[in-house]
Amino acid sequence: MTGGQREWVRQRAGARCEYCRLPDFAMAPEEFHVEHIIPRKHRGEDGIDNLAWACIFCNLYKGPNLASFDPDTGELPRLFNPRRERWDEHFQMVSSGVVGLTPVGRTTVWLVEMNSEILTSLRASLMREERW
Repeated sequence: MTGGQREWVRQRAGARCEYCRLPDFAMAPEEFHVEHIIPRKHRGEDGIDNLAWACIFCNLYKGPNLASFDPDTGELPRLFNPRRERWDEHFQMVSSGVVGLTPVGRTTVWLVEMNSEILTSLRASLMREERW
């Protein structure tokens, strides 16, 4: 991937993780990745429509997963796809935490650990500093 493609994906995402919404200025540039929404191992393409801007935490916790178990129902919904869905249809910010509003949202919040101590702490600090 070229630097220009990486920057294009970053700009399209508004310079925020497309999963947990952390702004990329909150961490070092190398701690943000261009992530394959559908991983290559599941026949995901390298095309721009399959790429997302993700913080290191969301990218590594998501890994090659396409679905997981809904922590509330035990059902197996797919994960959030930032190219095909709107963030605010599946998630809501409550204080410095992210709440899943749908099975897809709940499952994605749980699997990628959007409310880990480090992420909620970073969001809370940015909110206090009025940089969120």
